[in-house]
Amino acid sequence: MPTVARKFASAEGPFERPSARQDAQGRAPVVLLVSGGADSSALLLLAATSALDIEDGRGEARIARERLHVLHINHQLRGLDAEEDEEFVRDLSARFGIPCTVRRFDVAGLAARSDDGNVENVGRELRYEAANELANALSDELGTPRGAARIVTAHTADDRAETFLMNAVRGSGAAGLSSIPRRRNRIVRPLLDRTHEELCDLLRMRGIVWREDATNADTSRLRAFIRHEILPLARERNPRVIASLSSACDILSEEDAYLTQVSARALRDITRRQEEGLLALDAGRLAAMEVAVARRVVRAALLAVCPDCRLEARHIQSVLSIVAAGQGSATAPMGVDCRVAHGLLVMRTRAASREVIAAWLDVPGSLELPDGRILSARLIPVPAGASAPNIARAHGREWAGASVLLDAEAAGLAPDGGRLWVDGPQPGDICCPFGMHGQSKKLSDLLGEAGVAAADKAAVPVVRTGATGAIVWIAGFRADERARSTAATKVQLELSLTN
Repeated sequence: MPTVARKFASAEGPFERPSARQDAQGRAPVVLLVSGGADSSALLLLAATSALDIEDGRGEARIARERLHVLHINHQLRGLDAEEDEEFVRDLSARFGIPCTVRRFDVAGLAARSDDGNVENVGRELRYEAANELANALSDELGTPRGAARIVTAHTADDRAETFLMNAVRGSGAAGLSSIPRRRNRIVRPLLDRTHEELCDLLRMRGIVWREDATNADTSRLRAFIRHEILPLARERNPRVIASLSSACDILSEEDAYLTQVSARALRDITRRQEEGLLALDAGRLAAMEVAVARRVVRAALLAVCPDCRLEARHIQSVLSIVAAGQGSATAPMGVDCRVAHGLLVMRTRAASREVIAAWLDVPGSLELPDGRILSARLIPVPAGASAPNIARAHGREWAGASVLLDAEAAGLAPDGGRLWVDGPQPGDICCPFGMHGQSKKLSDLLGEAGVAAADKAAVPVVRTGATGAIVWIAGFRADERARSTAATKVQLELSLTN
C-alpha cells in the first residue's frame, strides 16, 4: 500500500504535498497562559474543544491537541488562594488531557528589588519570560522552528477597553491608546472580540466554575477603578461602549503601525552615528519633520539608545524643545543625556558618556576624551615665504606623531576656524594614510598593523571633517593624505593629543 507521502506525490488535481514551513507550523507548540480566572479558563476550553484564530487573522481553526500546553504562573502573592488557583489549573488541564507546567515566583520580593517596585509590571514580565522559555524548550523538543510557536493569552474586549482608558488617564500617545494588540511576534490574543460576560456564559453552559481573584475588586488599583466605577457609567450612555472602544483601538493600532513604519524610515535617514549607548541625529532635518513623525523618531531613538527607558510625553517634548531651539540639553529617564550642538542631536547613556568618543571639537579649542587625554586644535598662519610642507615635516619629527600640522582648508575649516567631529573607528572606515601617495586603506587594517589590539581600537580618536565626513587624523597614528600641508597652504591646522 502506498504511503501518505507517495499519495501526495502522485495525486492529480488540487492536492499538494504540504511545504516544510506549513508542516512545521502545524506541529509547533501552542502555549496557553492560564491563571484560573474566567477568561483564561474559557481560553483553555475553546482551545481544547473548539476553534481559535492563532494565525494572525487567517480564520478560526481547530488546534491539534498534541500542540497544546498550559502554563500557569504562581505569583505567591495571595497565600492559600494562589495555591488553590494552581491546583484548579492543574485539574482543568488534566480534564482536557493537556500537559500543564507551573512556575513559581516571589513576585513581591522581586518587585521590591526592581527599579520601580511595581508588582504588576514585574509579574507581567515574568509571565512572558516564562512563556517564551517554555515555547523555546517545546519547539526544540519537537524539532520545529521557535518562530512557529504561539503563546496565547486570554485578553478580552473588556481588557482592551480598560487598558485604553488607563493609558488615556496616564496621558499615553497613540501607541498606548492602541491598547492591547491582537498579535505581537508569536504572542497572539484570539479573544479580543469577545467580552468577559460572553466567556462567563460559555463556562456556565459547560458547567465549569472558575476562580475569582479578590484583588480585582480593589478600586484603589487603576484597572479595578475603571472596571467597577468608570465603565458602568459609560455603559449607561452607550451599552456597546466596550465594542466601540475596541473598534477605536483597531483603528488607532492600524494608524500607529503605519506611522511607526514612516518614523522608522525617517530615523534611518537622519542617523549620522550609532554606537553602543549612543546615537547622533541630524537635528535640522528632525526639526523640519511633521511633529507627529518627529515625536515617534525621538521615542524610537531614545529606546534604541536605552531599551529599558520608561518614556513619557514630557520626555519626548523636552528633547523636541532643544531640537527646535537648535541648542541645549535635556535628560531622559535612566540618565540618558540628550544634547543639541552644531546641527546634531546626540543621545548617550551614562556608560557611553564614560566610554564612547563622539563630540565636536571647536577650532580653536580642546576636547577632553573619555580616557582623560586632551585633544586640542588651533590655526597657525604660514609665514610669508615659508614652506608649509617643510614646517609640517619638522613638526612631525619633533612631536613623534602626537601632533600634526595639516592644511586647514583641506580639513574643511574657514580661515578663522570652525569645528571638527571626533569619534572612534567605524565599521567600513576608509582612510588615505599620509605617505602612501593617495592609496586607500581600511582603518581597521591600519590599526591592526600598528599593533592596536581589537579591544583597544574603539578608544582611538578619529578626527573627521564632520559627523559623516572624511578622516583628517587618526590621533596618535597617522594623518590623512587628503589634509596634508602643500605648497599652496596658507593656514595650518595643528592637532595635538596630550595626556
